[in-house]
Amino acid sequence: MNGTQHANPRPGSGSDSGPGSVIVVGSGPTGLLLAGDLATAGIPVTLVEKRPRRISNLSRAFVLHARTLEQFDARALADDVEAVGRPLDRLRLFGRLSVDLADLPSRFRHLLVLPQYEVEKVLERRAVAAGVEFRHETETTGVRQDTAQDTVTVEVRGPGGKTETLRAAYVVGADGMHSTVREAVGLPFPGRSAIRSVVLADVRLAEQPETLLSVNAVGDAFAFLAPFGDGYHRVIGWHRGRNVPDSEPLHLDEVKEITRRALGRDFGMHDPRWLSRFHSDERQVPAYRVGRVFLAGDAAHVHTPAGGQGMNTGLQDAANLSWKLAAVLHGHAGSGLLDTYQSERHPVGRSVLRSSGGIVRLAMAKRPWTLALRAALTTVLDHVGPLRRRATGHITGVGFRYPAPRGSHRLTGTRVPDVALAGGGRLYEALRGGRFVLITPHAPTPDAAPTPAASTAPAPGAEAYGAAAGREDRLAVAHWASGRRTTLLVRPDGYVAWAAEDAEAARTEAALDAHVG
Repeated sequence: MNGTQHANPRPGSGSDSGPGSVIVVGSGPTGLLLAGDLATAGIPVTLVEKRPRRISNLSRAFVLHARTLEQFDARALADDVEAVGRPLDRLRLFGRLSVDLADLPSRFRHLLVLPQYEVEKVLERRAVAAGVEFRHETETTGVRQDTAQDTVTVEVRGPGGKTETLRAAYVVGADGMHSTVREAVGLPFPGRSAIRSVVLADVRLAEQPETLLSVNAVGDAFAFLAPFGDGYHRVIGWHRGRNVPDSEPLHLDEVKEITRRALGRDFGMHDPRWLSRFHSDERQVPAYRVGRVFLAGDAAHVHTPAGGQGMNTGLQDAANLSWKLAAVLHGHAGSGLLDTYQSERHPVGRSVLRSSGGIVRLAMAKRPWTLALRAALTTVLDHVGPLRRRATGHITGVGFRYPAPRGSHRLTGTRVPDVALAGGGRLYEALRGGRFVLITPHAPTPDAAPTPAASTAPAPGAEAYGAAAGREDRLAVAHWASGRRTTLLVRPDGYVAWAAEDAEAARTEAALDAHVG
């Protein structure tokens, strides 16, 4: 399958893209989202990809979780992926343990099942429309930072072996587990192989599974089954007794046997179009930033596929970093803002690595004490609401919060759900365009009983904070649809930058100066 094809949206502009530009290496979901965000914000972006100009259907990711769907909603992309994906309101992990998403505090109370290449199609269309310059069949061969000129030089080899030098203010390596960018800046990638000799097959089925996603572990075998939507299914399986090299040939009979052991039957698999082995690693780079070079997605962290969190975590990396790079390059924030990418995203990557690994180890439990632990965990999550909600928030991404300065409002750093705004709007519509959103209380009505703060400092209109202050390009101002008295400044990625109760206008203006510029 060749997928989407297009010509470069604009010709190359020479070896120097300018002091306010960004080079993104890698055109997977993470790189495409990041490049599209930056180009939408008016930042010149070159996306370097060693693969030919086509979208591969040989992907391992099949799930978009609620937090990622919220980020897509903030870019007017959620409807596009919902149109080609299939919703699932319960995620089965193994045995009787499953995650019910019906009560998720999100507009998206489900996960969306669709192959990674469908996600890439949507993100690529957006990046092309925004003006990203694509350099396909171009391999990154070196990265060098010039601190005197505040630039990064990227050495590349294009079609026909032609070498070229590209320069930009910043470089983001989203080039996967075997990242050239990571190697070029000298960062280690500590960790280990968690599962070896995992089998992967794309097959047709004579019998359709009862559920959209089939997953289970029984004894020494594990299997996962998901639809592509084109008549084929992806099978991922593992058997404890088959620890062979990735190079060992794989035959359909082995895939069938593993599937029968784990799922009870092989669904009449036939006509494989892809058979391979791979190993699943758990690794994380110690630093997501080295000077003017950043790492995101699998270049920064890789996890086991348990819980479907890998692609989602990379997309959240991109959503966190893109608005910060744009703010710094436009002169609205100091370069110190970029340090928060490490402090906010590295702990999330570490947490996902631990949880996905924990799921796999429990699924593969064999010793009596690990089997007892798995049974106990299943019982606890079934009956203890707070723990179940915490686990659900972790897997879906809606439960993560970022560090907040000491003395901050309790909401600072938390994700904001898609709240209703006055006039019939909602928050994630207001976030479109990559702007901050300031949500303020309504000004008191003449017959209302005002609070002392509200009576002395009624809420100003949108113009006072936005247009009149020269911020209309990066700030939207809205009122709560309810009578809530909290003033909330929401970052472009949907997290709280600042909050206060019954805030005076001067205090709000000071917060805008600090965060929006």
